[in-house]
Amino acid sequence: MTLQFRLNPWAYEASADEQGRLTFDGCSKWRLGSTNDEGWYRGQCRYSTIAPAWGEFYEIVGTDALAHAPTDWKSTNHEHAGKRHFLFYLRDETFECFADEWSFFRSR
Repeated sequence: MTLQFRLNPWAYEASADEQGRLTFDGCSKWRLGSTNDEGWYRGQCRYSTIAPAWGEFYEIVGTDALAHAPTDWKSTNHEHAGKRHFLFYLRDETFECFADEWSFFRSR
């Protein structure tokens, strides 16, 4: 599973055309949620009160009763993999997945 996106040149040291690519190995399921930054600040995201900041990449560790609450998960062919829960707040939506590992690359 690969998620590609434009980097924010105003928040990070990046050029205007630079892209980021997160790759998740052993991804068992993923989803794109509709919560954007406005929804985050209004408390409409299930992690709004837990995660420190909008627009960041997190791994959720420990017991999480909210992990499987969404009903729009997309399954992959790696059914027995993906035990780690990753969450990434993009500009207009939220990406999350269950995977074994992740890596990040920058490109132009």
